[in-house]
Amino acid sequence: MPKYFFRLLALALVLVIGNVGFLAFGVADEYGRDDFPAEFVEGAALEDGRSFSIWDAYAHSGFCDGANGDIACDGYHKYKEDIKLMVDTGLEAFRFSISWSRLIPNGRGSVNEKGLQFYNDFINRLIAHGIQPHVTLNHIDLPLILEDEYGGWLSRKSVKDFVAFADVCFREFGDRVLHWTTFNEANLYALGGYDTGSSPPGRCSSPFGYINCSRGDSTHEPYLVAHHFLLAHASTVRLYREKYKAMQYGSVGINLLAFWFEPYTNTIQDVKATQRANDFYLGWFLNPLVKGDYPETVKKSAGNRIPTFTKLESQKIKGSFDFLGINHYTTLYIKDNPNDLETDTRDVYADMALICMYLATSS
Repeated sequence: MPKYFFRLLALALVLVIGNVGFLAFGVADEYGRDDFPAEFVEGAALEDGRSFSIWDAYAHSGFCDGANGDIACDGYHKYKEDIKLMVDTGLEAFRFSISWSRLIPNGRGSVNEKGLQFYNDFINRLIAHGIQPHVTLNHIDLPLILEDEYGGWLSRKSVKDFVAFADVCFREFGDRVLHWTTFNEANLYALGGYDTGSSPPGRCSSPFGYINCSRGDSTHEPYLVAHHFLLAHASTVRLYREKYKAMQYGSVGINLLAFWFEPYTNTIQDVKATQRANDFYLGWFLNPLVKGDYPETVKKSAGNRIPTFTKLESQKIKGSFDFLGINHYTTLYIKDNPNDLETDTRDVYADMALICMYLATSS
């Protein structure tokens, strides 16, 4: 096989791994910028002014036999080669994320000129080769400095900082980028990062994490960060529509992970459980975007652990998307499990009161 096949395969694998990082069975212990050595220069992880993100901290926690993402597919250095491979493959569009910590290393404030130059060069080269750029603003890579400063997405401060980051992206790249995604797999970001601890920032609480986490609260935090994701998304869409859309004619949406669910049996219990699965996995985010509030099933199960929208917030969130992006990997069978609701302490998965199964085999 030609060499470019293996290069493209490696690139594709890295992109896929990035999309389903929540499946990695591991948990990051508490980790901060001070844990990185002064001579840390591998790959482009810190090159040209980029700062650490929560992915860097998580990748260096040792959850994958000491492996990390410092080099990965090395797209920062090999993007010209990557684009040539895209052309050879016949791609008409390419979705990629802009690293917040590369563009604005301190999380807010001054823009890194070298980061700006890189993304301008990358976008211009895509367009020059007839490839339409689709940009994701956040792919589980909040700047670590904001995580350390105020707890990242656990704080409402993250909403303001994210919108400011998006504003820079719209201003600098919006004359050429017409398709914007605020969050990639926002629902799994909340679950993996704050319920099971299986993706950045690796927060969970016993007994819900895949292994014991050193920090977190699986019963409350997933609902809280999801709430902030939605507020950040809606505020970003509003910014674009009010400030940029009339000049740039682009669109802004959000990406969610979507399984296809089938009842394990035709009993009414399993049929209702299947609807709950849809309500929790998709409705948790999609219902506010379409109707302005969370599904009743979700609110009933979560109770006071799920935040409420003010009337004004509900109005802002409702209709705040031009498109909905879907990542789909597999189909699951759903079996009712009412026993989960009998426990006083529950995470999001227990609130669903169901069992997910692959190919009719419990997993």
